[in-house]
Amino acid sequence: MTRITSPFGYRSDALDVVASVDLTNKTALVTGAASGIGVETARALVAAGARVVLPVRSLERGKTSRDEILATHPHADVELAELDLASLASVKRFSDNFVREHSQLHILVNNAAVMATPQSTTSDGFELQFGTNHLGHFALFNGLLPSLQRAQGARVVALSSIGHRRSDVNFDDPNFRNRPYDKWESYGQSKTACALLGVGITDRHGASDGIFANAVHPGGILTGLQQHLDLDEQRAMGWIDENGKVNDVFKTVTQGAATSVWAAVGPQLDGVGAKYLEDCNEALRFDPAIPFAGVMDYAVDPDSASKLWELSTQLTNLA
Repeated sequence: MTRITSPFGYRSDALDVVASVDLTNKTALVTGAASGIGVETARALVAAGARVVLPVRSLERGKTSRDEILATHPHADVELAELDLASLASVKRFSDNFVREHSQLHILVNNAAVMATPQSTTSDGFELQFGTNHLGHFALFNGLLPSLQRAQGARVVALSSIGHRRSDVNFDDPNFRNRPYDKWESYGQSKTACALLGVGITDRHGASDGIFANAVHPGGILTGLQQHLDLDEQRAMGWIDENGKVNDVFKTVTQGAATSVWAAVGPQLDGVGAKYLEDCNEALRFDPAIPFAGVMDYAVDPDSASKLWELSTQLTNLA
């Protein structure tokens, strides 16, 4: 099968990706748009003419982000709503309201995430990273399904990470109830689950509903996602030097949003799903000789995606 590529690459900017795209009369939703690449993803979709909904945990922070977007696009239609992905009750409340108020949803970007958190649980008792990054978005997708179906050609973008290499999904104990907690193993598991969600959505809803989902590794970007890592740990990983200078391999926030935006609007991806994308191209399979690129086989495995869907359905009581 031919690898899917685009004219864009590692240093492309999100606004470059939408330069010739018209999203007039289209509705998009971006989670985690109160900061980081979520804001720039939303800004690019607004620039292309989309109506954009920003579900945020903090309405105050969300208002700041909305005001930033409106400062550059004063006539944009940007809607705020409250959503806590670490609460299934909040997800249901938001989804029910959205479906009632918005007939169609053309683009869903599952951008929000937490990373390397101390061991904790969601309000429903799930391990925080797995519960927020994966289960929250799984429930959100299913809650928004009627609006996605009515769009007759919706796209879902599932934010994964190079961190998915840290761990496959542990189906026996995804919530670390019977094994020692490791913050990076937990993060890796959650990001593998995000990638598998793209495979599962495409398998279940691609041919039947025209809903196709792809996973995205945005690249290395320093944002609020690193809030649980102190400077010594960031230095030890080579992210910053002794003087606090960011490693040159890191992208800017707008560059980090480019692959998400390409996944949402790129014509090369019409009718295409279950892919893992990086640097605005379909990723190759991981090769140890190229350590900072590529996807692990287990993160795009259809059987694992099906197994995860069944598990997630049980955990979220969506059966």
